[in-house]
Amino acid sequence: MLSVDKLAASYGPAQVLFDITFDVGAGEFVTLLGRNGMGKTTTIFALMGLLPAQSGTATFDGTSLIGLPAYRIAQAGLGLVPEGRQVFPTLTVEENLVATGASRFGPAQWTLARVYEFFPSLAARKRNMGNELSGGEQQMLAIGRALMTNPKVLILDEATEGLAPKIRTEIWQCLTKLKQEGQAVLVVDKHISALLPIVDKHVVIEKGHVVWTGTSAQLAADPSVRERYLQV
Repeated sequence: MLSVDKLAASYGPAQVLFDITFDVGAGEFVTLLGRNGMGKTTTIFALMGLLPAQSGTATFDGTSLIGLPAYRIAQAGLGLVPEGRQVFPTLTVEENLVATGASRFGPAQWTLARVYEFFPSLAARKRNMGNELSGGEQQMLAIGRALMTNPKVLILDEATEGLAPKIRTEIWQCLTKLKQEGQAVLVVDKHISALLPIVDKHVVIEKGHVVWTGTSAQLAADPSVRERYLQV
């Protein structure tokens, strides 16, 4: 579904991604792992057309993403939950959700009613402004907003960053449900242990390079990977 091969990107003269290679198949749950500043968010920026690729390829359902504007990539079926949530602060919960509602691949799987069913707390606060929500509610809203685009692949950057443990657990439960329903997911999250049961494949990035790829079983069985690349 999503295939990335030898992707490279730069910020001005400074190259920050080097030959990034991985793929996300239909229904797969894949993580991008690594310490802060290693290139995870930059990889997502390059995929979403927010940072020009210098070389390499990124294809989605056989169509090249390289050079496409961000809105075209979103229309192709990549739904982004950005780092920091970035909800529209002066729109209501419902307006945030309706603003991105779209279905380009047949009947909509995600409607306003279904998002409210998935996130009951959003239904209870649908008339509240985005800036009146807690951090956890904003993250749910950001996920719901991305789901309203009816994406083929849902991308979450720092899925549970800065959230209380109870809220992190709720977000992981939501991601588990999405996995069970066959939604393809690419996620950046530091809390690896909580994700191990549902992840099909982990991609570890170090200084802009992919240095390890494997399953949850392989990651759990190799503590040296965590010690070398994931611990602060």
